[in-house]
Amino acid sequence: MQNFQNMATIMANLNALAGGFFIIAALGIVATRQVRACLKFFIFQSIFLAASAFLLGAAPFSIHLMAVGVINLITKVMLLPWLLRRLLKEEVYTRREITQVVSIPTSLIIALILVISAYFFSLPWLKASDIMGPLRINVPVGLGGLLLGAYTLANRREALPQLLGLLAMENGAFFAGIAIAPDLPLIAELALAFDLLILAFVVGVLTRAVHERVGTTAVGTLARLREEGQK
Repeated sequence: MQNFQNMATIMANLNALAGGFFIIAALGIVATRQVRACLKFFIFQSIFLAASAFLLGAAPFSIHLMAVGVINLITKVMLLPWLLRRLLKEEVYTRREITQVVSIPTSLIIALILVISAYFFSLPWLKASDIMGPLRINVPVGLGGLLLGAYTLANRREALPQLLGLLAMENGAFFAGIAIAPDLPLIAELALAFDLLILAFVVGVLTRAVHERVGTTAVGTLARLREEGQK
């Protein structure tokens, strides 16, 4: 019995560590200007999401959480980056995003406020729940990741970082979801993973076509082109 409690404590500490790195990766997506670095931070975030699923599914053992970890590793760490690299030219990844809606120093301050707010927003949920173990870590961290992904989506001006912001929102929702509903049916997990790959494929194809036609993937530039076309 004592060994089981010690193992559960170790797993909880490792899960908290994975949650910390998950938030750091989300902050990296907010802070970096280069598109390639933004993709790498998303991969790191997905790895820590899978690590949390494995840790929560280890004791007690849960085939559903183990499946979540494996599916995330296959789709978000391997298939999705490979698909985007195949669809988009190297020039898109090496581009450095010069302008953003909000500057990086200000964005980091806003991101810090969002992370702290996520903790306070999650307190009523934690107090209302009887299962305080993984929820205490995963719910505030997942909510913080969701808010940071939404901020990235609103702040970035390149198409690919905006897509990664949307996927980071999904990572945040999943990080909280594996603690709230650990027995999510496997068919739902597979369907969501398939939808993400389809989304990445469609956005990648459209971004490549637009980049070849106008030489940029900046959303503001595309909006101006649309306005000029209507005139």
